Amino acid sequence: MDYDDQLERALEETPDIDAGGDRFDVPDPDIRQEGKLTVYENFQATVDRLNREEDHVMQFLQNELGTSGHIDESGRARLKGDFREVRIQDALEDYVEGYVTCSECGLPDTVFEREDGVLRIRCEACGARSSTGV
Repeated sequence: MDYDDQLERALEETPDIDAGGDRFDVPDPDIRQEGKLTVYENFQATVDRLNREEDHVMQFLQNELGTSGHIDESGRARLKGDFREVRIQDALEDYVEGYVTCSECGLPDTVFEREDGVLRIRCEACGARSSTGV
């Protein structure tokens, strides 16, 4: 079997992946103020959509917003300070760019894996691996 035959066979066996932008939508943050706290009501739905651990997303938000906070028993993020929806949305977009979408193909089909003690992102769509910087 020559190269062209192998390439054609590989392309036939490769699943089609819809690269449309509407395939991956992160819910807009549902934010409300509660005294000196900002409550991110749909945090758990966002984490589920991102397919990431809630603690990792929470730590990123705290670092980006320069605050502290916790996740309550209902799965809401409670952040100290007054943060508007747009500020949290911008932080989420940075998270998606750095920790969810593949740097090679741009698809959100990634998972975290630990390799030699280093946390890496592996794309299940194209097989690319990249470091997370954490």
